[in-house]
Amino acid sequence: MHNKLCGIDEAGRGPLAGDLVMAGVILLNEVQGLMDSKVLSEKKREALYPQIIENSLYHIVSFSPKQIDEMGLSACLGKGLEEIMQTLEAKIYLFDGNQTFGVLGVSTMVKADGKIPEVSAASILAKVTHDRAIVKASELYPLYGFEKHKGYGTKAHVTAIKEHGYCELHRRSFKIKNFTS
Repeated sequence: MHNKLCGIDEAGRGPLAGDLVMAGVILLNEVQGLMDSKVLSEKKREALYPQIIENSLYHIVSFSPKQIDEMGLSACLGKGLEEIMQTLEAKIYLFDGNQTFGVLGVSTMVKADGKIPEVSAASILAKVTHDRAIVKASELYPLYGFEKHKGYGTKAHVTAIKEHGYCELHRRSFKIKNFTS
């Protein structure tokens, strides 16, 4: 094994609905245009996704809203880190942020998704996987507008929850401020 770096990032930590998705990426070849997924357009993320897949070793882990409610967000993040480390062999595992969630052998860096290509690539895989899944699920639950807000707590989303109650995609353990259902 050479000095391989596995970049790790997540998408869907903050939404009221949908999966938490984590990705680990070891780049085998350079991919042009990598940046933090949040600063890229959806079109650009979708264009980079297959390039990352073709030029890397990667592993994607998803946790359902039910798993998040049962285990807690931190436990899911820790479990995801462990699974990525067991699946991808690297010398260094670098997770975007400042917490390892109790997992040994993981380094962290705040804003690594905008600085380190492997973490940028992981950010893009996680975000595209998360967004594709919630947009597909929006077909089953059209009353909530998931395709627009991707599960985040926008005013329209909170209003839809007040009108229609929770659906299978909602994380019941997430508390909405000034909300009673």
